[in-house]
Amino acid sequence: MGYHRIDGCTIIAAPVEAWRRPGSHRSWGVGTHLAALRSRRSRSLGDLRDLESLYRWVREQGGDLVTVLPILPTFNSDPPDPSPYSPVSRLFWSELILDLEGAHRPAGDVTALDVTRGDAEVRAALAQHPVPDTALQDGELVRYAHFRGAQKRLGRNWRNWPASARAGRLGVEHLDAEEERYHLVAQTLVRRQLHDLRERLDRDGMRLGLDLAVGVHPDGYDPWSRQELFGDGMSVGAPPDPGFPSGQDWGFSPVLPEASRREGHRYLAASIAHQARLAGVLRVDHIMAWTRLYWIPHGMGLHEGTYVSYPAEELFAILTLESHRHHCEVVGENLGNVPPEIDEALPRHRIWGMYLAQFQDWSGKDGGDFPAPPTDRDVALIGTHDTPTFAGWLAGNDIGERVRYGLLAEQTAPHVRQERSQTGEALAKRFDR
Repeated sequence: MGYHRIDGCTIIAAPVEAWRRPGSHRSWGVGTHLAALRSRRSRSLGDLRDLESLYRWVREQGGDLVTVLPILPTFNSDPPDPSPYSPVSRLFWSELILDLEGAHRPAGDVTALDVTRGDAEVRAALAQHPVPDTALQDGELVRYAHFRGAQKRLGRNWRNWPASARAGRLGVEHLDAEEERYHLVAQTLVRRQLHDLRERLDRDGMRLGLDLAVGVHPDGYDPWSRQELFGDGMSVGAPPDPGFPSGQDWGFSPVLPEASRREGHRYLAASIAHQARLAGVLRVDHIMAWTRLYWIPHGMGLHEGTYVSYPAEELFAILTLESHRHHCEVVGENLGNVPPEIDEALPRHRIWGMYLAQFQDWSGKDGGDFPAPPTDRDVALIGTHDTPTFAGWLAGNDIGERVRYGLLAEQTAPHVRQERSQTGEALAKRFDR
């Protein structure tokens, strides 16, 4: 079992099925955005100590899982671009999740999640921290710190850098030494804290659920350090559908399938392993990307893109292999426009699918009282980061927002509100049983 190179060809010897806990049984947990767990102590953004407080509470209630949105690094200032699904890299961690312990935090009211303020707090706390010996660090981390130092001096968009820096040859003249030092320190500390957290979770019989973002920010480290892998001049998105009549552009460049095959899919394997070694459960965002991605050439309309196929069985082999290597269960986000190949592949590879309550028909208008329940192949959820809160959904708070942003025709809104009201009544009856 593993990866083998024979005369330039990669052989992936992988189990057909992903790993599952022995004696797997029904369990429950809570999902959250870690930044939103801020407390009186952490103030601007939630951190790893807040996460530990939540998992202890879930454990007291009988649950065994806490899942979070991606905790990968993002651009936090000048200007901030903090989407967890547009990370700087899929190979490192967000420095904003660090537990700063007794570090002083600036006074003043914090009325909203403030990434820029949180970034400043972490930088101030680490300013006097000793710099780790680069000789003892892995080469990827040192190169990542160089890249962040170069962005501070040369600008975020590496395509505008001098030719040598753009091509990956960074000299001292390209780097901001303080920025480089900060990222070396931050990544070293966050790795240590996450490792310690995983040990405590294991000891308490709890699991951490992590989230593998489908792409990375176009100005990020991964597209710069692996330029041969990414389709510059293209964006990934989705064609028009009832939920998004205009289509979607997610703003990041696709991985080139043939280039990935030539390098033995090492980047994908490293991205999965980075999270699987810590996670008890790994959610794969938009797992439809294992079979195809919708590419949109820059300058063209969202309806003018096309689907590009990917070597699905090779990618699933990597996923199941890393799952076994790190004893990590896998959930595939199979919501939206799902090709039949994915519906067939998930049970074959023993990857959990997702059953979302808000996507079911609870009205009983088709003759049955309620929709079909989730199967034993699904993880059931009442909402995701892409949906309203469950209470907000029941109240129909999202309907006016969808009309406002052109996602729902105004003349259709009354009918949707009526259906939503019927859904609330149907759910109330079910809970009364």
